Amino acid sequence: MKKIALAGNPNCGKTTMFNAITGANQRVGNYSGVTVDRISGFTKVAGEKVEIVDLPGTYSLTGFSDDELVARNYLINEDPDVVISVVDASNIERSLNLTLQLIEMGMNVVVALNMVDVAKRKGFNIDGYRLSEALGVPVASTICRKGEGLDNLLRKVGEVVDGKKSKPIKISYSPEIDELIKQTKDEIKGYNLLKDTEFDGCVSFWAALKLIEGDSDVTEAIKAHQSPNTDLLFKRIKDLEAHVEHTLGDSLENIISGQRYGVINALVKTAKEISLEKRRNISDKIDLFLTHKFLGPIFLFAFLYFAYDITFTLSEYPVGWFETFFGMLNEAVSAAMPDGLLKSLVVSGIIDGVGGVLGFTPLIMFMFFLIAIIEDSGYMARMAFILDRVLRMFGVHGNSIISYIIGGGIAGGCAVPGIMAARTLRDKKEKLATILTVPFMNCGAKLPVFALLISAFFAEHKGPMMLLLTILSWAFALGIAFLLRKTALKGEASPFIMELPPYRMPTLRGLLIHTWQRTWMYVKKAGTLLLPASIVVWALMTFPVLDPSQINSTDQGVISEKQLEHSIAGRMGKTMEVVTRPLMGFDWKLNIALIGGAAAKEVIVSTLGTAYSIQGADEEKGASTLAATLQKDPNWTPYLAFALIVFTMLYFPCIATVAVIQGETRSWKITLFAVTYSTTLATIFATIVYQVGALLS
Repeated sequence: MKKIALAGNPNCGKTTMFNAITGANQRVGNYSGVTVDRISGFTKVAGEKVEIVDLPGTYSLTGFSDDELVARNYLINEDPDVVISVVDASNIERSLNLTLQLIEMGMNVVVALNMVDVAKRKGFNIDGYRLSEALGVPVASTICRKGEGLDNLLRKVGEVVDGKKSKPIKISYSPEIDELIKQTKDEIKGYNLLKDTEFDGCVSFWAALKLIEGDSDVTEAIKAHQSPNTDLLFKRIKDLEAHVEHTLGDSLENIISGQRYGVINALVKTAKEISLEKRRNISDKIDLFLTHKFLGPIFLFAFLYFAYDITFTLSEYPVGWFETFFGMLNEAVSAAMPDGLLKSLVVSGIIDGVGGVLGFTPLIMFMFFLIAIIEDSGYMARMAFILDRVLRMFGVHGNSIISYIIGGGIAGGCAVPGIMAARTLRDKKEKLATILTVPFMNCGAKLPVFALLISAFFAEHKGPMMLLLTILSWAFALGIAFLLRKTALKGEASPFIMELPPYRMPTLRGLLIHTWQRTWMYVKKAGTLLLPASIVVWALMTFPVLDPSQINSTDQGVISEKQLEHSIAGRMGKTMEVVTRPLMGFDWKLNIALIGGAAAKEVIVSTLGTAYSIQGADEEKGASTLAATLQKDPNWTPYLAFALIVFTMLYFPCIATVAVIQGETRSWKITLFAVTYSTTLATIFATIVYQVGALLS
């Protein structure tokens, strides 16, 4: 099957193009050797089914960041048949840098000149025909969010796939550098200096250029070859570097980069038509308000408040429908199956356990829809810009904002990609401070726990409570980051540079695709992770089975309670209860739920559902939901619920997050510290909440 790769800068519309081309025909995996999402889909080009791969957004292929490495390694190792270089027409100078690097790699490039409508609103037009003539590769103008120009783009891609040849532009870097590139290229190819390395099979011209630029990966690969010819090769480069430094006072890398941008400027002058009336575009006008020093933060908090309030309001009835469905399923299966362990497993272990989590799917879906609107509209970058002013006060790098937001700074994210987003941070101390505090954000896995407890004990203030928890998670993350940066990770914060993309009206199709992808991942997680976890928890609560002779047959109301206390889970919970009950008010059932939550925070809900289902032999018929059950329980109070919220927010990161922390830091010592210090903080703050609540009640 032919492979088509999509490459482009962040915020160039690449993902929107990918969604428009592939629709729902997508799959998510991981790039080989890393934990960066690999998203691929399928479409037809010239009547033939092809695979479309969405590469991580990157500004270059130098290999400084992990995203650059992922994109570069894919292009080298997978050798796609065509690379669609998605260029932001409204910011063409920046975008063409990547396009030229793709051409130098020897890729079959087709340029997608995207967002031409935004360029026109800024007061200029890019002539696709002239740009194609100057670059020597096909160019198609597109407006992806409207689906315009995609058929023409795929037609041009099909022509390249069918073998239509292009004569791409060749850049001259100067007679001396060009000659050095030629000599280096010939030696790399002639002596096979990249054999059995990660660059084996790449275009020798590109490898020579990267070597002269000082690319560390290419340099190490050639040095590792241990060929006697490499000494002369490196001597030539060193000699020219010294000559350039002496005569021009600059480095070879800067000379090459400067020449490339000189070519870009010439290309833009050829293709760019500036209208007579240049005016401030609509994004600039909106930003006068939304990024204002005082008005911006007010709008941000007001937006989050109303967004959370609307989310809970809209999801109330769908959540009720889900609860009704699982309640009816419970009754039907209970009536159809004979009493025994199998019935207990199906009803209490599976239906009540997994159903308790899936019941919150509508709320999760609405939250993901909210996040998709923020991302696709361009407001996410503005939120980062506004919050940067706060982060700098805590010694954290401005780019850490992206990690925090992705990790759940807007409730519903995930700590795993949030931690991986910290790869863009160059300073190791800033990166580590970010990695250690991102798990405090309110990820999507914590939302079912928060939604359950808010519905049970704070039902009249759902929106404000969710906003309060968002603020609280930021306060914990930034407070701990501040302490780390003042002690173990002491150092100055690096400067923050971020591009603000133009505002765009999100398309309904794009929003639905993003929402569906994330919701499906949540549902799939419930089936692949929470189902076996619920079964394990059920088994811990069921075995060893209590001898019937030890139970008074007339004492129907406490039979389940005695069985639970006799089980493995009961014994574990009772042991922990000696410490947790006086400090935080947590009983044994809650202790076991929190242990299960180490696998995934959603397991807390499924475990409570299992525990109270088994215990609830004498429950009144009206109290069918878990929230109602907890609300009725005399041991549960609002301050106990809030202590549990705080503990869940802070304690032991889920297993997937722990694995990513170890993978990103390459240190088990740091990973162990992340686990222990977060759980210690959770215990301290949950104890404070519970004890203060008990005193005031």
